Amino acid sequence: MPRLGHLMTHLRLVLRMGQATGTDIVRAHNKGRLSQEDWAEMIRLCQGCGWAAACPDWMERHPDVAGAPQTCPNKHQFAALKVIQMQELG
Repeated sequence: MPRLGHLMTHLRLVLRMGQATGTDIVRAHNKGRLSQEDWAEMIRLCQGCGWAAACPDWMERHPDVAGAPQTCPNKHQFAALKVIQMQELG
């Protein structure tokens, strides 16, 4: 079973990548656009990402980007949620 600290690290990475890409993960969840299972899957994918250790540095250098980097296993999920959020706003 994964340690809580390890889970929290990847939860924070997912939330930060959401901020960097302009994707509000919490809002998506609250509006029913992202299920608890989907959110957990995003964290699980982040945990398995070989690039996760470099992710914080990348986000530090790229605080406001159009999309997640190609190396991010959640890039398609961030993009899909961002499209939905943009449609809701516009």
